[in-house]
Amino acid sequence: MIKHNYIEKGEGDVLIMLHGNGLDSSYFYHQINYFSSKYRVIAVDSRGHGRTPRGDKPLTILQFSEDLRQFMDMHDIKRAHILGFSDGANVAIRFAIDYPERVDKLVLNGANIKYRALRFTVRVGIEILELLNATFSVSLEKRKLRAERLRLMKNEPVISADELDDIKSETLVIAGTFDLMYGSHTKFIAEHIPKSKLEFIPGKHTVARWNYKKFNSVLSEFLLKDTIESEK
Repeated sequence: MIKHNYIEKGEGDVLIMLHGNGLDSSYFYHQINYFSSKYRVIAVDSRGHGRTPRGDKPLTILQFSEDLRQFMDMHDIKRAHILGFSDGANVAIRFAIDYPERVDKLVLNGANIKYRALRFTVRVGIEILELLNATFSVSLEKRKLRAERLRLMKNEPVISADELDDIKSETLVIAGTFDLMYGSHTKFIAEHIPKSKLEFIPGKHTVARWNYKKFNSVLSEFLLKDTIESEK
């Protein structure tokens, strides 16, 4: 078990934020400040990211999901809203499937359930990053960590449509209009989660950072609304 670094602010129902590959909890700067007026916001550095130690477990979506369960147990959090971005959204999917009783509302921003859902140019970029990392990384330790993170993007997640069908939480699926994954894939995810709402926000993958006013408005409306109708 590892000890996670995290940012906590505010009081009320718990809203946990999970960042993307290679990032840390500071990614959610605009969300932490905005939502802490109504929620107990907890933005967590995942294993091997930010100031959370790498530990000796593999960097996998399943392991990150187990880490989240342990984090919630350690902090006596029985149930929480979960906001996941990119790989954090993929972790949130896995967690909602495996621990449905721990998730209140689920927000998936920039999620993908298979590698080929990423645009072709993005996949080419990952291959180039792997080559550059193997050639130019300044230290063996950094090279190994970056290689693990890149493999995480290539090898995972692997989640079936049937598993999405099992998600019980009300879910908001958000992506940028020019996101890293194909828009049809984002729609596919929303279509297979029973109680889902789909929203495209003008921008690229990082809409929560660069179009945060719109992002926060959409997310706030979703969290405050008692029920939503599935938009299938």
